[in-house]
Amino acid sequence: MNVEGDFRFAELGAFDEAEDFIEYTNEHKGDWHTAFIEWIKVCQRWKARRKRPATGWIPWNMIEMQKRAMARSSLFMPGGRLACELARHGVVLKVNDWIFCHGGLLPHHVNYGMKQMNNEVARWMRGDKNKNGVLEQLPFIATRGYDSVVWSRLYSQETLDNGIESYEICRILEAVLGSVNAKGMVVGHTPQTAGANGKCNCKIWRIDVGMSSGVLNAIPEVLEIIGDQVKVIRADNQGTFREDMIDYFSI
Repeated sequence: MNVEGDFRFAELGAFDEAEDFIEYTNEHKGDWHTAFIEWIKVCQRWKARRKRPATGWIPWNMIEMQKRAMARSSLFMPGGRLACELARHGVVLKVNDWIFCHGGLLPHHVNYGMKQMNNEVARWMRGDKNKNGVLEQLPFIATRGYDSVVWSRLYSQETLDNGIESYEICRILEAVLGSVNAKGMVVGHTPQTAGANGKCNCKIWRIDVGMSSGVLNAIPEVLEIIGDQVKVIRADNQGTFREDMIDYFSI
């Protein structure tokens, strides 16, 4: 969404940080890699130094806010520094025999080709041009529509427990996993009010727990995969992580 210029879910502080980050990288005289790695260490100090009031998008503050929006846009637009960094990561990732994606990998995605989808998204994010000299367009099958890799909710709906519909969805999942030689898939996108969980004999793991204060403000959870063993690690109210052995599964 950010690469498209859609900042609807970006908080005001995200625009502030974009402007700060550009200033910080300029101080490194073009050493982008070092600035990018070190930013996490210094960003809190920069925020404290600025001490900007949360005035919001009010008329007399519009020019300043516009500057910050332009800063974020320059970083995330196709060919921008952060867009190029994101282009290094696929929209679908296979690690050993596990598939990871935001929404879900469906049969027509497999037929299209995971490598081709990843390459097309990367070319679009980098601002590459096609053979006719025209900028690459956003790949629809990967990033647009209810059945795209990014937006699908087929596997993550909370009603995936029983019944004919559940059976059919699990059959689709099994077919997809078999076609890419994988044993499990991990997806996000749809907040799980009961926490991270596995369905379809634990071959699909739904791990979006809605940690953001703008969603469910839920406590953090981590899915740990070691070999064939999968477990959910949850934080308690004090922020201490613990292994929830009740949610321990072996595939």
